[in-house]
Amino acid sequence: MARYDRRTGRSRRTLQVAAVGAATLLTLSACSSAASGDPASSASDASASAPEKISGTVTVFAAASLKESFTTLGKEFEKDHPGTKVTFSFGGSDTLAASITGGAPADVFAAASPRTMAIVTDKKDTATAPVTFVRNQLEIATLPGNPDKVASLKDLTKSGLKVVLCDKTVPCGAAAQKALDAGGLKLTPVSYEQDVKSALIKVELKEADAAVVYQTDVKAAGDKVEGVAFPESAKAVNDYPIALLRDAPNADAAKAFIELVKSAEGQKVLTEAGFLTP
Repeated sequence: MARYDRRTGRSRRTLQVAAVGAATLLTLSACSSAASGDPASSASDASASAPEKISGTVTVFAAASLKESFTTLGKEFEKDHPGTKVTFSFGGSDTLAASITGGAPADVFAAASPRTMAIVTDKKDTATAPVTFVRNQLEIATLPGNPDKVASLKDLTKSGLKVVLCDKTVPCGAAAQKALDAGGLKLTPVSYEQDVKSALIKVELKEADAAVVYQTDVKAAGDKVEGVAFPESAKAVNDYPIALLRDAPNADAAKAFIELVKSAEGQKVLTEAGFLTP
């Protein structure tokens, strides 16, 4: 039986029901308000969750062997991010690394070997840890039709054959030396070049009979040269690391470019160019 409150003239059960009803109304009101949404609050939430729009120029220092694939990715990046522009400086990784440590303004460094990337990381000039995004393997580039019948790395040691190598300080040159060592071979080239494209062009211009370059460069050259694979190249595969630089003028856009390189879309462009997955 409900007890009667003489002061209010109401039963306790009546008071309890009234209290429960009031609480329910408050809860429903709060839910209704949340469901309908406060326009100002919704706009604030949307602004907080929306990705920041990137713009401006991204400066990328990249190994010469990345020229074709990175140029393609640069165009894709500009298309995906209106208002951005990607500029490249391609060359020998050691030269690029020296430029970066010397203060050259750049956002991203993509090297053709961990050793050349270490030149930059040792100076604390990277903002993120380098990540390997592709690998590359050597191949012999000969004149079209392979008139000298080069079939192996040993064939490059033939007397009278004009062979070009990358300089030993450059990743492609260091890899070539490693392959020669693996085969127990000694080779004296007619010239050492400062990057892989310079070595390849010697063959394209018929200033050399053959050059040891990357398989990606042979593929990019099309019918200007002929490629010859050799087993020793498996002993000299180069990892390619990429990193955001410490004093990057456009860090946000640089991070987005690096993500594109590592993405499925970026990897598709790179593997189609002949690069190997990490």
